[in-house]
Amino acid sequence: MSLPSEAELPAVKARQEWRDARRIVVKIGSALLTNQQTGRLKAEWLASLIEDIAALRGEGRDVVLVSSGAIALGRHALKLPKGSLELEESQAAAAVGQISLAHAYQELANSHGLTAAQILLTLGDTEERRRYLNARNTLQTLLQLGAVPVVNENDTVATNEIRYGDNDRLSARVASMVSADCLVLLSDVDGLYTAPPGSSSEARRLDIVTEITREIEAMAGDAGTELSKGGMKTKIEAAKIARAAGCHLVIASGKEDHPLRQLSEGGPCTWFLAPSDPVTAKKRWISGQLEARGEVVIDAGAERALMKGKSLLPAGVVRVVGDFDRGDCVIIRSEDGHELGRGLIAYARGDAERIIGKKTSEITAILGYLGRDELLHRDDMSLHRSATKPSGSNPL
Repeated sequence: MSLPSEAELPAVKARQEWRDARRIVVKIGSALLTNQQTGRLKAEWLASLIEDIAALRGEGRDVVLVSSGAIALGRHALKLPKGSLELEESQAAAAVGQISLAHAYQELANSHGLTAAQILLTLGDTEERRRYLNARNTLQTLLQLGAVPVVNENDTVATNEIRYGDNDRLSARVASMVSADCLVLLSDVDGLYTAPPGSSSEARRLDIVTEITREIEAMAGDAGTELSKGGMKTKIEAAKIARAAGCHLVIASGKEDHPLRQLSEGGPCTWFLAPSDPVTAKKRWISGQLEARGEVVIDAGAERALMKGKSLLPAGVVRVVGDFDRGDCVIIRSEDGHELGRGLIAYARGDAERIIGKKTSEITAILGYLGRDELLHRDDMSLHRSATKPSGSNPL
């Protein structure tokens, strides 16, 4: 009995989570991006990746890259010795390597009609509220303008005490920041195995992980090449962060060219499925995990608009209460005192007081700078739908 030819075999389809993902973050490690022996960029491999990204952009999907490689490239250019580097040497290598890396991304993106943008982040940029909002707004604007942001940890200024130390967790924070649907961790292995591949004949790859248990964590081993600091343990930590933000995470091999195309073709990988979508996860976080620093009281017209899915404009606000800053959580109340929901406010108390009741076209003249049209954007709100009809009110 003859076996079917490759052309006769049924095509393996990508998972629905990949097909549905409209915003994707892709993390690339140093070991994939640079040649360990020569310290040079793997130009052909990177070109194939950018070609994959161009195809995704052609489908209308947003893509953010989180890229390692600056230190690896810089240490080669500076002829630094092999082995561990001192902090100052790492910072110097990053300063040199970032220029080379940014130039490579720019040239390759331009060859496909894309615009690459460099974003350098430190731990504080994702942990401190105001810096987080600034970084998030920059990334959101770049994506709206059709650019491909390339994010890296700012190793030139980060110290051992205030740094991520690996780009797996950084990529998960970025995925949460931009409300990504999917985070792809390209690795030297094609997923999470029950035991290190090659160490046991019984080692098998897990296709899907729906919950990160102690058994799953025990499967993660330490990494360890000179170029790459992340291992499977940091990927599991990244999966925890991503899943909490409603973002699916997939670990896939980046060894071959066109790694994202392989995902689209149903290539081998491990999916860590999120329990909910990014918007739902964010709204749950706003409503249940943030302490309210103030209140925004709105009129009936604004209340009706919110319940139709609109953002809250200054014109519909009657008054503000409390001492809050930009990005703080505030309670949204109706004029009769009922809590309608909560949200992240776009202005500090002082500026908010000056623009409430005003038209959006007047904001710039009042404040002296171009601010957001919305006092509370609909994506930054979690509403209690049942609050539209306080007890004792007459039905429509």
